[in-house]
Amino acid sequence: MSGRGVIVGVDVGGTFTDLFLLDSESGTFRSAKVPSRRGDEALGFLNGLAALGGAAGMQSIVHGTTVGTNTLLERRGPKIGVIATRGFRDTLEMRRRDRRRTWGLWGDFVPIADRDMRLEVNERTLADGTVRTAADPQEIRAAAKALLANGAQAVAITFINAYANAENERRALAAVREVWPNEFVTASHEVLSEIREFERSSTAALNAYLQPVVASYLGKLDAALAAQKFPGKLHIVQSNGGIMSTATARRLPVRTALSGPAAGVVAATAIARAAGYDNVITCDLGGTSFDVSVIAGGKAAIAAQTTVDFGLVIRTPMIEIATIGAGGGSIASVDRGGLLQVGPESAGSVPGPACYGAGNTRPTLTDAQVVLGRINAERPLGGELKSLDVEAARNAIATHVGEPLKLGVDDAAAAIVRVAEARMAGAIRLVSIERGHDPARFVAMPFGGGGALHAGALIREIGLKAALVPRFPGITSALGCVLADLRHDTVQTLNVMLEGLDAAALEQRMQATGRDAAAVIGAADIPVERTDIIYELDMHYVGQTHTVSVPLPVTRSTGSIGSGNLGVTEAMIRSAFEAAYLTSFSRLLPGLPMRIVSLRVAAIGRRPDFDFAVFTPGASASLEKAARGTRRVWFAGGFRDTTIWSRLDLPAGARIEGPAILEQPDATTVIEPGLAGRVDKLGNLIVERA
Repeated sequence: MSGRGVIVGVDVGGTFTDLFLLDSESGTFRSAKVPSRRGDEALGFLNGLAALGGAAGMQSIVHGTTVGTNTLLERRGPKIGVIATRGFRDTLEMRRRDRRRTWGLWGDFVPIADRDMRLEVNERTLADGTVRTAADPQEIRAAAKALLANGAQAVAITFINAYANAENERRALAAVREVWPNEFVTASHEVLSEIREFERSSTAALNAYLQPVVASYLGKLDAALAAQKFPGKLHIVQSNGGIMSTATARRLPVRTALSGPAAGVVAATAIARAAGYDNVITCDLGGTSFDVSVIAGGKAAIAAQTTVDFGLVIRTPMIEIATIGAGGGSIASVDRGGLLQVGPESAGSVPGPACYGAGNTRPTLTDAQVVLGRINAERPLGGELKSLDVEAARNAIATHVGEPLKLGVDDAAAAIVRVAEARMAGAIRLVSIERGHDPARFVAMPFGGGGALHAGALIREIGLKAALVPRFPGITSALGCVLADLRHDTVQTLNVMLEGLDAAALEQRMQATGRDAAAVIGAADIPVERTDIIYELDMHYVGQTHTVSVPLPVTRSTGSIGSGNLGVTEAMIRSAFEAAYLTSFSRLLPGLPMRIVSLRVAAIGRRPDFDFAVFTPGASASLEKAARGTRRVWFAGGFRDTTIWSRLDLPAGARIEGPAILEQPDATTVIEPGLAGRVDKLGNLIVERA
């Protein structure tokens, strides 16, 4: 185990807050799971630290947060203003003229900033970067004062063609800051210096929308950590799977939109690599959502942009994750057409599922699992509850599902699980089959508090090769916080033809951008073993609208950043583009000229590798010690006597035939009839067809 000190990963989910503590000096670890506090996520964070003994002895805390995601989904951010080029105030509302519903003559969309909070000023920069009309600071200050008078707490400056020349935006930024009472001022070129007017405007406006919320949350954490005499630094996981300083998170909170789920994919990638698997579909089932991502060839898929909710487009690099509202707390109901639905509404941690006994009377997926005997009512997750109320779960299912569908309680509970698993399978198909991946070549990695309950169903429904259940599935995202590298991404629009390219000028720009990105990593003050600079180009054939990402075969690491010859040539770029285009479309378009649209540069600060040998089952582990007897569990239409095991007491090499239930403090694993689980040398459970 390399590195020094105690580092803690904290993942705040909708129902539970998970923590993973690694003491790199002693090579030991601890974990904790406490209920989240919706609306006061900082409380769950601090309760979790208290469960680990407090922050005073911790060197570093890395946090995966859903504050930004929830703020966007629930539209509970502050009132913001937008200062735009005259004639372009409605960019956020017009979008790409897409519709929430593909068919029909009606639709609805409410932009993040109301129309009376979007003001126009006289300025104009042409697409070639020429400033035709300079921004007038006096006019801009007047617009800022008007927005303040109308209650704006943050403001975004979104000038047309600012990606080509940011001079007018910089002038406006200085003018606004003269009158703005806080730090919440965003200029689009600082967030996204890239062509595409709507995407840049949307990303900048959403950044402004999140700034007050994220800054307030981080401020509360900083104050509480200071009170606990925390001697180290707090860092935040980005949507791209890297981590950043809290100062960067305050300035660019839009990069935290998928922070928590991204950490889970980071951990899954490392776990799969250590276990010898390159092709994995991650299945993160928490209390509120089911998040799915693909790891192909040992690498997670990175998307250039995502849509958090309809019309809320964020264009920053992020791990490609599909999310549906099908978590353990998802509420089951029968709609007006008599169809059983599970989610997207969730009971969260308060009041939680009906079996929590906290006042909820509507059934959830967790209630169904309790009724079917798959979750042990005497050993609930999280530690606060001593037992679960099985009778309350049965009454909720009978009232809201059984009676409307004329089913007995057990059949109704089985139907809830079946519908939820069908939704999960649909999400997996979306990221696998529909994108050209053969599921038979992939293993599922179910994690989160509830993922391993459905390991067998994922194999059966999708035709996956196997399921790899991590040693501690319930805290995988918290582990990912500990494993994540530092990362800073930048993008610049070039818009130049490949033929006749000034390769020397492009290389000079790449070198300068690489130095700037590496400086951000250095300023984070987090120890790294080295910093790698990765270069990509967005390119297409002339006449095409969309681009393909073209990785360039040049990388620089600590000691050589900004120096030496990268060897960029027109021929090298052409070869890289054709390879990337063939991978995406299986054919080339000979004779068509090629265009370089944008340059992407990523600086990655590599942190010390994690030695998964610390998860190896101890010498005292044995089948005799792990055996917990039997209980009646529902499988395929009826209850069956099922063996129960303490998973963490199983030795490496153990093989468990289904039906079986494996219990541990952070999760429960179900091995269905016809399947078998074997424990590998690192403590992972491989579930396969028997």
